[in-house]
Amino acid sequence: KAVNIAGASVIAAVTNALGGEEIPSVFGGDGASFAVPRELAEWVNAMNLSPYALIGCLVVVYLILGTALDGISMIVLTAAVVLPMIQKAGFDLIWFGIFIILLVEIAEVTPPVGFNLFVLQNMTGKDSNLIAKAALPFFGCLVVCIALITVFPQIVTILPDLVMGIDK
Repeated sequence: KAVNIAGASVIAAVTNALGGEEIPSVFGGDGASFAVPRELAEWVNAMNLSPYALIGCLVVVYLILGTALDGISMIVLTAAVVLPMIQKAGFDLIWFGIFIILLVEIAEVTPPVGFNLFVLQNMTGKDSNLIAKAALPFFGCLVVCIALITVFPQIVTILPDLVMGIDK
């Protein structure tokens, strides 16, 4: 019986992560809660945020999440909600994938509370202030990279466009 419950939970989680709205009644309920990613994307669209204001909001959210979660957890927990919003804003999904990876790495090394900084402090036994100071150059490089790809998205998309034969 435990295997059946675990299997049902996995199927429901995967369907939810993929933005599924129709869940068979065997999982209980009417499946309405699975429409949350789409509804949230429509709500953000109704706010008429500029695409870069949306990106700014996402930066803040991911920086906060980076204080408590590792990178994979941040992506898995937010992908179903964030991707519909990004699509409605008109961003290239390849660009956004690279952007989000860099943003997650920034969140992980943001002094003084980034998740990776705590891991380093625990592994080395060094003072947290020393670890935070040592992380500053890496943090700065990542910020420059994310600023560059935001201002010049072609940096990210030129190679995939050439491979796929897309002229822009």
